[in-house]
Amino acid sequence: MGKAEKSAMLRLQSDLRKLVEEPVPYIEAIPEENNILNWHYVFTGPPDSPYEGGIYHGMLRFPTHYPFSPPSIFIFTPNGRFELNKRICLSISDYHPDTWNPSWCVSTILTGLLSFMLDNVETEGSINTSVKIKKILAKRSLAFNLKSKMFNTLFPKYITKFEEKNENKRLEPIKSVSMEKISDNVSNEMTWYIKPLQYLDRYCTIGVVFLFFTVIATYIISNADS
Repeated sequence: MGKAEKSAMLRLQSDLRKLVEEPVPYIEAIPEENNILNWHYVFTGPPDSPYEGGIYHGMLRFPTHYPFSPPSIFIFTPNGRFELNKRICLSISDYHPDTWNPSWCVSTILTGLLSFMLDNVETEGSINTSVKIKKILAKRSLAFNLKSKMFNTLFPKYITKFEEKNENKRLEPIKSVSMEKISDNVSNEMTWYIKPLQYLDRYCTIGVVFLFFTVIATYIISNADS
């Protein structure tokens, strides 16, 4: 291991500690187990944004001269803001080494990237899509990410999150059917309650009519005898 690479490794270990001790809202990041120069990050789409609820996976590829040289920045999840698997042009990326500041760390880089993602400024590697498209992609993002072995390895909690989400969806129709059954049962019970009343009403009507004709017949017979 060269001196520069060792320096980069020490700095990245420090960046990791800082990220653990001082978490950044909507951001997670972790290096690959066998290569600390490759970091994978996850953005959770902030509320009231087109990306709300979305889970976005990407990577920072650090040079051996880090922190004196900036990383390459990629995103893998369809998002409607950046091209996939292509270097993104930002002042904090390797596109602009002249604007890079060695005091910037992983937290700084990812905060800047998320801020740029929420903006509409164009750059190399960005794309233009409607808010509607971004929202659709946000809903599909987690299912897309779970196709990645690296994502599943580094961020296993999202597997559970996806399974719980699907389980809740699976239970929704069951709840609906149960309510229908309850409705049917209530209808049946009401039928058993109403039918006897209908029969009683019918028989009472027949009885009154029969009594009326009996009285009339008796009256006619009495007059005939007279």
